[in-house]
Amino acid sequence: MIKRNLLVMGLAVMLSACGFHLRGTGTNELAIKELEVSARNAYGETVTQLRDVLKSSGVNVHSGAPYRLVLTNEAETQRAASYAGSGRSVEYELQTQLSYDIQGRNNTVLLSDKLEVQKVYLYDGNNITGSGQESGQIRKEMRRELVQRMILRLQQLTPAQLDELQAKADERAKAEAAALEAAQRAQDAQPQQSPLEIPAN
Repeated sequence: MIKRNLLVMGLAVMLSACGFHLRGTGTNELAIKELEVSARNAYGETVTQLRDVLKSSGVNVHSGAPYRLVLTNEAETQRAASYAGSGRSVEYELQTQLSYDIQGRNNTVLLSDKLEVQKVYLYDGNNITGSGQESGQIRKEMRRELVQRMILRLQQLTPAQLDELQAKADERAKAEAAALEAAQRAQDAQPQQSPLEIPAN
């Protein structure tokens, strides 16, 4: 028994040295150390779980942070994928799509993207209660997977990259403002036509 335990421990150490982690046990280290997180449903399960994971990963989640992650839309869909022979069993494909923005100063959108998770489960018409519970459990698993994928996306970003995106967004905004001002000046410089006078009969 002791030998087997030592062998398991030895394998675990070797695998972790190679960079392998069991799902849920790896590090979630992020280069971004401050982030504001918001969602349309401010107290929804997805945004709540995301805040918790970010905090446990060492991110200071607070309002007024330099950058803001906004979960703009979360949509759940379900469709029949196939029918089993009995006629009462149906394979359903569940899908959850999460759209998000990363905003900088003045609520400028720096990045806009979406994540998708899909799962298939068997709905048994002879066991409606059990099938309903299974569907709910799968939805929870999908939400956890969405949160983990969002963390992976955030891990790929650095403050330097976000600063660069902010600088480009500021340049675009400045160029657009200058173009509008030039157009307004050109319009103001044009002579205004006097209203047409209609002679009285």
